[in-house]
Parts: sequence; structure tokens; C-alpha cells
Amino acid sequence: MEVVFYRTERGGEPVRDWLRALTKGERRTIGTDIKTVQISWPLGMPLVRKLEPGLWEIRSTVDQRIARTLFTVAGNRIVLLHGFVKKSQKTPKSELELARKRKTSLEI
Repeated sequence: MEVVFYRTERGGEPVRDWLRALTKGERRTIGTDIKTVQISWPLGMPLVRKLEPGLWEIRSTVDQRIARTLFTVAGNRIVLLHGFVKKSQKTPKSELELARKRKTSLEI
């Protein structure tokens, strides 16, 4: 499977920007997790959790924090839609809504 970053209409790549803002060690951990999903798809818990039809999260632990990379699968591509560091147990609705919106824009 090929891994690609979601691209906005203006050409921005929000997940790539988010990753660049993290420390080198955090990027390495998340990158390794993404690569594992790429090579071994389909995967389940504890690394990947299905959130709803067509939307999954990669569950990474970085420096005692919880990072999530939300993605969808389009053909033979894993599209990284959104990334964030969680501050609570439950995935915030706003983070999920943003990933849904980006996923929907791919389908147009």
C-alpha cells in the first residue's frame, strides 16, 4: 500500500505540517507506526482502531502522550487525513469531524 498525505485545495498537507512540529523522537515513533500499517494492512488493535466505516486511527504513544493519526483507505492508498495529540481518553468530536470533512472532500 502507498501512504499519501491529504492535500488541501491550496496544496497544504496538514498531517505533514503537524509531524514537522513534533520532536524528532515523536516523528520517528509515529513514522514507524505508519510504516507498520503500510506494510501489514489490514491491522487491528492495539495499533489500529476502526472509528467508523472508512475511517481508522493509528494509535501511537510518544513521550508519555497519546498521538493519533486518522486515515482512510482509497484503492491501494492509505490517505493520512489528520493528526493530533490527545488530551483526554475520548477522541474529541472536533478532531473526528475534521477527518470526516477531509475524507468527504476526497470522494468528490
